[in-house]
Amino acid sequence: MPHVLVAGKIHPAGIARLSAAPGITFEMVETVSEAAFAPRIEAADALLIRTQPLGAATIARADRLQLVSRHGVGFDAVDVAALTARGIPLAVVGDVNTVAVAEHAMMMLLAATKRALRADQAVRSADGWGWRNRLEATEIGGKTLLLLGYGRIGRKVAELAMAFGVRVVAHDPWLMANGWPDGPVRPAPDLASALARADLISVHMPRADRPTLGAAELAHVKPGAVLVNTARGGIVDEAALVAALTRGQIGAAGLDVFDDEPPSPDHPLLAFDQVLFSPHIGGLTAEGGERLATHSVQNILDHFAGCLDPSLVVNRAALGGLKDLAK
Repeated sequence: MPHVLVAGKIHPAGIARLSAAPGITFEMVETVSEAAFAPRIEAADALLIRTQPLGAATIARADRLQLVSRHGVGFDAVDVAALTARGIPLAVVGDVNTVAVAEHAMMMLLAATKRALRADQAVRSADGWGWRNRLEATEIGGKTLLLLGYGRIGRKVAELAMAFGVRVVAHDPWLMANGWPDGPVRPAPDLASALARADLISVHMPRADRPTLGAAELAHVKPGAVLVNTARGGIVDEAALVAALTRGQIGAAGLDVFDDEPPSPDHPLLAFDQVLFSPHIGGLTAEGGERLATHSVQNILDHFAGCLDPSLVVNRAALGGLKDLAK
């Protein structure tokens, strides 16, 4: 009887789907950390994991593990090579949170541009009403938005932004090399010059082995630009962002993701009242959370039924190493 380890609390609809599946047992560890679920990994035939790491040492202990199902689409915290070496597929969900993340990015772009946090504080403060005469809020209509990454989410953000009259360009080296999609958004091949022209910047790309926006890149940004990251921590160098905010190179920002989650209470970014924060919830709307849970659970059930969609498997080389589940 296959046993599923759910590492992190998920929407009740996902738990209901597991509960209704015949011949499946499961347990859930609500704390989202590798240390919390690692002691239970040895009994797991499948692992449903959220944003916490899954390293080679934990994988080595998982003698029964046949599948890892990500509660999302990103997998930068998972040691994919270690899974592949063991013939363990890593499955992600399909297009279930594009709208949620795009709307969140758009909300942050608008809130940062309008200085929503300062406006809110002006009303709550006994003597803050006069803040309105400083004219800090700006408009996004007619401005230029640079999208870093132009996949599904980036394209949805472009659609939303253009409805506000925003000019949109995108920097996506993979698409520039493999074929740019049709539509009004044109590629910006040179990142430095694109940063220099952009009034707004929104990040929608995978994390690499170094920050895409470090001190050198942020030095090119148009003074006062707004930067939003709803993708992954580590894409924007946090120390460099602190410096850019301090000198006014970045006028305001919106951050849904961080290098370490949650950030420490004394994190220097938290001192800026022109920066809007959220706890990595871009895809976690009520609707999106339900879809993430049910789809990530369904990948596990499909795996044990022998019908997992290969297009959802990140490391397809591992598919050849699957155990015979019919036995």
